[in-house]
Amino acid sequence: MNKLQKGFTLIELVIVIIILGILAAVAVPKFIDLQGDARASTTQGLKAALESGATLTYSKAAIAGVEKVGSESTLDIDGTDVEILFGYPTASGIFDAVDLSADDWSPTSAAAGTDSVVISPTNIASGSAANCSVTYANATSIARPTITVDTSGC
Repeated sequence: MNKLQKGFTLIELVIVIIILGILAAVAVPKFIDLQGDARASTTQGLKAALESGATLTYSKAAIAGVEKVGSESTLDIDGTDVEILFGYPTASGIFDAVDLSADDWSPTSAAAGTDSVVISPTNIASGSAANCSVTYANATSIARPTITVDTSGC
């Protein structure tokens, strides 16, 4: 009376599930770079914040009648003096206009004579900070400030 058995025993099923769980725990982090995606999304969010801050500063400058001034001047925004040029914050004034935290963002001046600032997350390695950043360049008489994002090193 031998019965032919087909299928898995409960112990075999549990062992297979444990092995699959271990493989998933080891393999998934290699395929999913959540930290890099989070930095890239945060950098895109910074770009949006800079655009909004620049637009709000320009609106306040227009109300004060200084939106056409071609030399650097200051504008009081909520008790903070923000440097402006053509009504928009300058590269040195955008950090104050948007009220960015030095704990989260690290501004560095771009090449001399470019009137721009490169802002990168503080929690990124210094070698790849330039490739995970937002660059803010001063406005000109005919154009808004230029804000570009580089997420290739995030």
